[in-house]
Amino acid sequence: MVEKGLSAVPRVPYVPAAGDDLLEVVSFGTLRQRMARLGATRRPERPEFHLLLHVSSGAMVHTVDFREYAVSSGSWLWVRPGQVQRFGDLSDVEGALVLFRGEALDRASASAAGVGDPFGRTLWTPDTDSATATAQALDHLYAEFESLSRDSQVRRSVLQHLLAALLLRLTDPGGQIGTTAAMQHSEPFLAFRRLVEASFADHRDVGYYARQLGYSPRTLRRATIAAAGMGAKEFIDQRVVLEAKRLLTHEDESVERIAARLGFPDASNFVKYFAQRASSTPAAFRARSRGGEHRPGLGGPEDGAC
Repeated sequence: MVEKGLSAVPRVPYVPAAGDDLLEVVSFGTLRQRMARLGATRRPERPEFHLLLHVSSGAMVHTVDFREYAVSSGSWLWVRPGQVQRFGDLSDVEGALVLFRGEALDRASASAAGVGDPFGRTLWTPDTDSATATAQALDHLYAEFESLSRDSQVRRSVLQHLLAALLLRLTDPGGQIGTTAAMQHSEPFLAFRRLVEASFADHRDVGYYARQLGYSPRTLRRATIAAAGMGAKEFIDQRVVLEAKRLLTHEDESVERIAARLGFPDASNFVKYFAQRASSTPAAFRARSRGGEHRPGLGGPEDGAC
């Protein structure tokens, strides 16, 4: 049974105006023009691509997975595919927005930057030196995006390399700008994280992932503790709970239907599973989150966790 009066959050496919199949760079001014032309409102939406925002002047509040982020001058904000995001008031803010698909990066760069991390960091406010260097990397990407010939393989390759350089600088674990340590993650953890992202709705048993990946459960547990500060089972559970929170808050479906989508044939088992890990029943969480309450931590591990 669908609850009345509730509107599902629309999924937004990657359809850039410029026709570029992997990435696009636009100014906030252009973004405002597009939103006005399309009659877009500041409603929640669930993009199927990455959004990397950089504010060069002014300030805004941007909501990502139940948390409000204050994005001020010099700050960066990264929204990943599947996250529910909502733009704040853009009238007095300037900067640029990079839209890109995961395929825009080679596997090594994507892994190093933590592109596939469902709990990846969202907000960065760098120090002066790091801010200057990273802003320059964005300026270079933007300039090449605007100047290179369309439908050129050279253009595609240049933009992919510049995007990788920007993300690697932003997420550099050895620098001042961020704390993400994706470059230091072990291959067992990276493989486990990728498979969890693809299979968490069907499999919640560590043994399944160990068999599929050819590692022992103990190896996965140790690798996940080292990389994410939690065991492999807890990592799986947190991913399931995060998706449940997104669906409960932003979709029209009943708790029973959401339970089925997450691999629980019995809704009562889902209710118990969720309550044990979220300290709330699904119905109570849905009522609270749709009432406009935003609490830190509802979207998963604290910001900055890897």
